[in-house]
Amino acid sequence: MIRTKSGAAALSIASNSILIALKLAAGAITGSIAIITEAIHSLIDLVASVIAFISVRKADEPADEEHPYGHEKVENLAANIEGILILVGAAVIVYEATHRLVAGSQVEALGVGIAVMGFSVVANLVVSANLYRQARIHESPALEGDAAHLRTDALTSAGVLVGLGLVEITGVVAFDSITALLVAGAIVWAGIAIIRRSSGVLVDETLPAAEMDRIEQAIATARTPEVAGYHKLRARRAGRRRHIDFHVQYRSGTSLERAHELAHEMRDSIEAGIPQAEVLIHVEPETSYRERESGPYRSG
Repeated sequence: MIRTKSGAAALSIASNSILIALKLAAGAITGSIAIITEAIHSLIDLVASVIAFISVRKADEPADEEHPYGHEKVENLAANIEGILILVGAAVIVYEATHRLVAGSQVEALGVGIAVMGFSVVANLVVSANLYRQARIHESPALEGDAAHLRTDALTSAGVLVGLGLVEITGVVAFDSITALLVAGAIVWAGIAIIRRSSGVLVDETLPAAEMDRIEQAIATARTPEVAGYHKLRARRAGRRRHIDFHVQYRSGTSLERAHELAHEMRDSIEAGIPQAEVLIHVEPETSYRERESGPYRSG
């Protein structure tokens, strides 16, 4: 079993390369537009897999002078590109299927196509399951996007199987083009979902409500009588890393050394409850009313 992000992405590249060759050969033999559109779909998946492979390696690079916050957002950018590629592929499929539906076409030697589509369904389900597993373990948007590609490919291949079966049973060749159009609809849905998720991170969308609640709970757990309250809590995500910052106000008489010590304890509490978190706490006195009025304030 593949256990690294790079290994999972490499497996996806190998799988897509084999499936492209098989589908192109089957499409040429049968003349099926549905199989050819599946080959196009797999070609897009291959490009997405290459993007994912490059991005996960880049995202793991440590922060440097030019990128002091690290490179994690590269994965979100890669996922966005993958979603756009899905939509481009869907547009090509719609054009070709509509043209054949109007102009007519011939489909033959369906046994070859059915066998290739069956193999494609199994292969994509196995590889996508491994990708999803690694995406959850490493919280990798790029691998999640790649897995979504392959899962969609498996579903659309199953749809093509049904279409080819209908052509074989009824002799109505139009079912081939109709199946291709249905495949395109499923691809569009997957592409929009990927773009929506990755774009939220790229524009610094706040963390989900459940994670924000966990952050506030961690702050409450670490609070002491010296803490008067906190405000300006902000949190965003870049790749698998969470960046959290807020202001903490301390009661009069609290020394700077004590305030600094308590801030570190609060930071440790948050990082213990939120994996891959980087916390920045601004220390200020309780009497800082002007700062207090600039954002939501949680008093003690």
